Parts: sequence; C-alpha cells; structure tokens
Amino acid sequence: MKKIAVVCFLLFVSAAAFQAGAQVVPAATTGRIHIDAGGFGSAFQPDYQGGGVASSSANWLFGAGAFVDVRFSRWAQLEAEGRWLRFNQFVNIHQDNYLIGPKVPIHTWGKYTPYGKFLFGIGHMNFEFNATSCRCATLVYGGGVDYKLSDKWTVRAVDFEYQQWPNWYVNQNAQLHPYGFSSGISYRIF
Repeated sequence: MKKIAVVCFLLFVSAAAFQAGAQVVPAATTGRIHIDAGGFGSAFQPDYQGGGVASSSANWLFGAGAFVDVRFSRWAQLEAEGRWLRFNQFVNIHQDNYLIGPKVPIHTWGKYTPYGKFLFGIGHMNFEFNATSCRCATLVYGGGVDYKLSDKWTVRAVDFEYQQWPNWYVNQNAQLHPYGFSSGISYRIF
C-alpha cells in the first residue's frame, strides 16, 4: 500500500511539472475567502479483520462523509472532513474519521483541478463484537481531482487517502494503514 501512496504522490508531482500555461486572476477576485461544503460516499479497506492483528480485511467498509474546503488563496487551502464507515461491517468492526489539514491544488486544466492533501486528526475504530473501541491519532496522505460544474457546484470526481494509525492497539506498538476512495459533490457557500 505504501507503493500505491508513493505512485499517487509521484503522479501529482509530475502533473505539476507539466503546467501548460497560466492566466492571471482578475484583481477583483483575489484575496477573497471561498468556502465550499459537500458530502461524499467512501469505500475503505480497514486493514483489520479481528484478533488484534493488523491485516487486510475481506470486507471493505462503505460509508458517507462531509467536508468543508476553505480557500484563502490559490495555494493556501484548508480541508476538514468527517467520515462514517458503517456499512458492510464484519463482526461489528467499523471506522470513523475526523480530520483537518492543508490541501494544495496542483494546477487547473479546464474544469479539472488535481490536488494533494495532508490531514491529521482522530480515527475511531470499533473492534469485533463491540468488545472495545479506540480513538487514535491519524495521519492521512491523499489527493484527487475536482471537476467544476459551475461557479457554485464542484464534483469531487475521485479522492484517494492512505492513512496511518500509529499505536492503534492498546497492547501492541503496531500501526494500522486503512486506505480507500471517495467521490462526492460540494456547493460554494461564499
């Protein structure tokens, strides 16, 4: 899975290197803060199937989430998201995320804008048969592509995340590495 994260990162970096050209943003639109709010659906490999050992699960978790993107300038953006992976559970194992961090657009090609992001926050996991749960620090490396439908509406065509949950299990010094994809839509509030 680390190879997938590295390949995604390299694709985003190489896309930035092939910038074709740029246009100047009119002075009347610079300096304005934009806030977009939206929702998405997700499919995630939880990297846990029971027994207190991190391992790929046969059951991918599915769920819904919400996000807010705040754009301070072209390069200074912030994303916050919450995700609740509650469908397709195996023996009541499910995960939730509450994350925030920088989002960096790479370049805009027409209506498409690929981006990279680094989020951090809390991951919550319910263990098998509701035996216990954990609230763990979570680091997220990800990226995706937004497609602008209009001035107000944007489709999050694809969003990939690779997560690190260090010290996720009480009696082990182990890491959990869930990963998955999301897709959704957002509306510009202002």
